[in-house]
Amino acid sequence: MRDVHPIEAKSYEILRSRVATGHLPRYTRAVVERVIHATADLEYCSDLVCDEEALERGALALAAGAPIIADVRMVAVGITTREVICKVDDSLTTRLARTAGITRSAAAVRLSASEVGAGAVWAIGCAPTALEEILSRGVEPALVIGLPVGFVGAVEAKEALRASGLPALSNRSEKGGSAMATAAVNALLNAGEAA
Repeated sequence: MRDVHPIEAKSYEILRSRVATGHLPRYTRAVVERVIHATADLEYCSDLVCDEEALERGALALAAGAPIIADVRMVAVGITTREVICKVDDSLTTRLARTAGITRSAAAVRLSASEVGAGAVWAIGCAPTALEEILSRGVEPALVIGLPVGFVGAVEAKEALRASGLPALSNRSEKGGSAMATAAVNALLNAGEAA
């Protein structure tokens, strides 16, 4: 078990006084509370779409050392207890994006998918195009954390993820972002350690 800073403990105490989470299953509660803690946005309690079996699968995969792939550096740097693969800044990613006419995040996903194989945990917190690329690549993940943010394509990409049948965590609204995706991964890392 990790040490909890008094500020973090107080934050959880406040959020639990404002929104009921005690009825949620273990992994769902861990993710919902961590995302709310990271964003101070209580609406995530009803906005997140959690599949307890998928979250457990992701937590157990992480505990067993599954690779973590992030769409952007902002997601990767927030996960401090494990190495994270993020190819968005690679020169090959830039060339692939230019020649294929796709975003760098989508190109990074394409390159990562060819390297990591099945069973990885994918953390998408920025680019809907990265999530779309996962769906088009036939990736066999332990879990896809699909929380891209934005007015263009984010809601549709998350809907497509939920319809895909892949083990996933997403949300319904345009909200999302790197802090959410990072919080979800960290929640599952912590929950998996406690399993």
